[in-house]
Amino acid sequence: MTLVIQEALMTAGAALLQAVGLLAVAPLLKTVIKKMKARLQNRQGPPLLQGYYDLAKWFGKEAVRSETASWIYVAGPRVYFAAALAATTLVPVVFAAAPLEAAGGILLLVGTLAFGRFALATAALDTGSPFGGMGASRDMTIAALAEPALMLGLFASALAAGSMNLGVLIRTLLQGGIALHPSDMLAFAGLFMIVVAETGRIPVDNPATHLELTMIHEAMVLEYAGPDLALVEWASAVKELLYLTLLAGLFMPVGMATTTAPAALLVGFLAWTGKVFALAIAVTLVESTNAKLRLFRVPELVAISLGLAFLALAIRFL
Repeated sequence: MTLVIQEALMTAGAALLQAVGLLAVAPLLKTVIKKMKARLQNRQGPPLLQGYYDLAKWFGKEAVRSETASWIYVAGPRVYFAAALAATTLVPVVFAAAPLEAAGGILLLVGTLAFGRFALATAALDTGSPFGGMGASRDMTIAALAEPALMLGLFASALAAGSMNLGVLIRTLLQGGIALHPSDMLAFAGLFMIVVAETGRIPVDNPATHLELTMIHEAMVLEYAGPDLALVEWASAVKELLYLTLLAGLFMPVGMATTTAPAALLVGFLAWTGKVFALAIAVTLVESTNAKLRLFRVPELVAISLGLAFLALAIRFL
């Protein structure tokens, strides 16, 4: 019984440490992408700590809520934030195992993120604002294609390891060595497009716009202010970091720690930092070299990622 309690405490401690670490790094990643994008456009860009300044500013303000809003509107940001926080414990980051990988694998991860999206979309509808309803409708339209594509892309990687558990999947990849299988390249391309769509990046969405003809995510959070807005933006940054971490772990697992030795953990942390930064550069280049698509063209782009993921899965079977 004592060993069981100790193991449970260690698991809870690892989950808490990983969640807090990703929460701390997420605003920095968002600012780094803005900084690199500004540099490519010959602008100075925001300071690297701007993400933390914004969160401190929002948390210091009073929450302003519509008189017609119910508890659904209040619960939306909190459920969205909690879902993103829970998802951080299901993905291996530095160590080749997730703290709560025994709780579930790919399906639980996708379901947790989808639940957060549903909570935010429902809260956007609750105020009766036309912008909230418009943004929620657009976001659900994209999600109808993005979530199946995400699952198919992850299933293609799971077939190689014979497990739906992300920790087992990555450990199998590390043991078998890196192999550039055609299905892996197709799955990576499809999942990278999904990351761009899920994080609201150009060409799917523009996080810096407030034009009603182009807003998707911003339209859903337009009614929020103060701590409510801080929770939504913080959770969005965590989701972006989580998706990049997932790509790095599934397709670039080299360097991840397989033991708890301090040297191995340090190498794993440095490797994770380098891979996430490389993927952030790729996201920045995509944003800087593409124009915002027309709204009715966005489902076509997401459908391409769904097709790539399906091809990756079919090649794995063949």
